[in-house]
Amino acid sequence: MLRLDRNFKGIAAFAAMAVMAAVVTTGTAQLASAQAAPAAPEKKVKDQGEYDIYNQVLKDTDPVQQIKDLDTWTQKYPESDYKNDDRPYLYLQAYNKAKQPAKVLELGDQLLSKGLSTLYKNNQQILTILFTVCVNLSAVPAPSAAQFDIGAKAAKQLQEFIPTFFTAANKPAAASDADWNQARTTMEKVARDTLLFIATKPGADSMNRYTTSKDPKDCVTAEAAYRKALEQFVDSPAIAYQLGRALRCQQAASPEKVPQAIYEFARAAAIDPTLGGTMDAKALQTYLEGAYSGYHGSLEGLDKLKDQAKGAPLPPAGFTIETASAIAAKKQAEFEQSNPQLALWMKIKGALADTNGEAYFASTLKDSAVPKLKGTLVEGKPGCRSKELLVAIPDPDQPGAALRAEITLKLDAALTGKPETNAEIQWEGVPAAFTKDPAFMLTMETEKAKIEGLKVTPCGAPAQKKAGGAPKKKQ
Repeated sequence: MLRLDRNFKGIAAFAAMAVMAAVVTTGTAQLASAQAAPAAPEKKVKDQGEYDIYNQVLKDTDPVQQIKDLDTWTQKYPESDYKNDDRPYLYLQAYNKAKQPAKVLELGDQLLSKGLSTLYKNNQQILTILFTVCVNLSAVPAPSAAQFDIGAKAAKQLQEFIPTFFTAANKPAAASDADWNQARTTMEKVARDTLLFIATKPGADSMNRYTTSKDPKDCVTAEAAYRKALEQFVDSPAIAYQLGRALRCQQAASPEKVPQAIYEFARAAAIDPTLGGTMDAKALQTYLEGAYSGYHGSLEGLDKLKDQAKGAPLPPAGFTIETASAIAAKKQAEFEQSNPQLALWMKIKGALADTNGEAYFASTLKDSAVPKLKGTLVEGKPGCRSKELLVAIPDPDQPGAALRAEITLKLDAALTGKPETNAEIQWEGVPAAFTKDPAFMLTMETEKAKIEGLKVTPCGAPAQKKAGGAPKKKQ
């Protein structure tokens, strides 16, 4: 009877997994091939026909043709000595090269269910099967729950098998430590990325639906999925970022979730702003700063938030970020408490300067008593024994700016002398007139006796000349 040659070809992964395939084919596969496989019971082909079919399978370079030849082998020799291990192994490689991920998972499930260590004594074959199943899961357009289970089983077994395979004793002499360690690192990443893909796929699908539907219910579903994924991968910056997106797209119906979203963005940026090499670090930081300042009104406190978020995957109960409007309201309340007169004037001026300023004056302000105001006297009209006082109220946001009169005080009686300008005065009055153009001016009627801080100096009499050049008399 004839005995089959057991030198199998390495797998060829998908284009998206080219780097990993290179590691497997040029690193792991070559390194493992140098290991001595444990002795196994000798298997033999039934006849020359089976031997010829097997050799043809090995010669096939077209995976589709290779699958056909494998099917022929299966049909003609269903009870072959190689039906449980070698033939499925070759099928798996062919399905992989033919980009039939569903078939890879189906066959992988069968092999995993039987127990790879029972079927295969060559550790490289076990590693290759686990790797191939893992990388094919993400190639399925819409994996089913069963397919997710297969991928998870393969990924977990790969994680468990890696320490067994990648040992110092197993490293071939021809392999460098760097190659051996790189092969192990790659396999560890494949296993973890597969489990990460399984954990995040429901959330990603929900967010993809939202981009089309704009239905916030999809965001709610995505949030739940990413929260669950975060329980498994607490240190994943990518999941934190995606959870932030799912939270933020609910802001119309649930504005309280916006601070939670910003927290997750801050955590992602603090852990790894590249999200595992999938995003530009500067782009994430810019996005975070825009979200934070847009909500808070400035970047004040952002660094502190990043430090806080780095320490925990989720914000603490009751977590919030003060909004820009809340900060403005607080500042306004403090301003009104410390500068009540100025605050009152700014409200009045704002209403008068608005589009409907004239209507506001006529309906609300005119002939109504206004509480005491404070300002700086700019000019008296006339300069001596003034009947009107022009007053400016300095803008606290423009210290040192030139004073411009915006209020005219019409007095009930003329002053007895010349008013001292640039002095601070206080008064109570009743608005009588208002003009917005060409210059803003509010006219108020008041009693000179009710003006506080007003200082008046005597008016000097005009100089007179005496005939004959006699000395001038003092006035």
